[in-house]
Amino acid sequence: MTSPDLLLKAYCTMLLARRLEEKITAIYRAGGIAGGVYVGRGQEALSAALGHSLRRGVDIFAPLIRDQAGRLAFGEDPAEGPRTYLGRATGPMRGRDGNVHRGRPSEGMPAMISHLGTMTSVVCGMLLARRMQGRETGVGATSLGDGATSTGAFHEGLNLAAVEKLPLVMVVANNQYAYSTPTSRQFVCADLVDKAVGYGIQGHTCPGNDLSECLNTIGKAVADARGGGGPQLIVAPFLRLSGHGEHDDAFYVDPALREGPLGRDCVDIAREQVLASGAADEETLATMAGEIADIVATATATAQKDPLPDPYAETWQALKTSCPA
Repeated sequence: MTSPDLLLKAYCTMLLARRLEEKITAIYRAGGIAGGVYVGRGQEALSAALGHSLRRGVDIFAPLIRDQAGRLAFGEDPAEGPRTYLGRATGPMRGRDGNVHRGRPSEGMPAMISHLGTMTSVVCGMLLARRMQGRETGVGATSLGDGATSTGAFHEGLNLAAVEKLPLVMVVANNQYAYSTPTSRQFVCADLVDKAVGYGIQGHTCPGNDLSECLNTIGKAVADARGGGGPQLIVAPFLRLSGHGEHDDAFYVDPALREGPLGRDCVDIAREQVLASGAADEETLATMAGEIADIVATATATAQKDPLPDPYAETWQALKTSCPA
């Protein structure tokens, strides 16, 4: 059972992620961001639950394009996202990427690869490297969408994790569409969690827009992986509440999905759960919302004032120029 304190903490993370991405979207629509903007609207509960279930400094977390909430829960500075989108030299990618491909590998957060499913193999490799070095392995977690479960990287990574009994936690955000392709055109199994049986690993399901259920299910899966239970596959159905990116109006989404249980906003559900748990009242949540607004304003203002890369001062060398002896 999720504690009221954790429920409130995760809801706070969700709301911060939502407001931060709304600000980034506003800057994009005003012409202040080049390239695309991708947000996690509707996935915040699932992402926050994963981030809060991991241990920074011990575990590995490979977030994907809709994992702003998980990034924040894992300890990312709120200014990291705006710095990356704005191409600031102070960002984790030093202005070399203007999107979501950011990370700090030395802190257990590898930079995202856009070929979805690929992070599965990356996390497995990091876990194996730790094992070979005799280090504490920790748990390795990543998320991917329903469409990525059809990729070769998903199969190869999960198969390796199963054979090696790696403490991998894979969260499948079944948001009903791989860009604009509905799940009915992606797979014919009754439920994606059925794939766990084929790999001989443990499978879990939970509604992806229910914060309490996500915290319970992911928390158990992470604990099982940490305790030697091998890879864990979590499948969470919900509806993406935006287009694939801010350039996409999602006209292809079935209206019945929007109006059904999967279409309920996870932030609204989480707020109801927090109030019902007694963790906070309306006045406390209003105060918290104001504090979050201040955090977002400070993070974006800081990023906007930060310097751009200077091509005359930048050496443009690799982050690592030599290997330790």
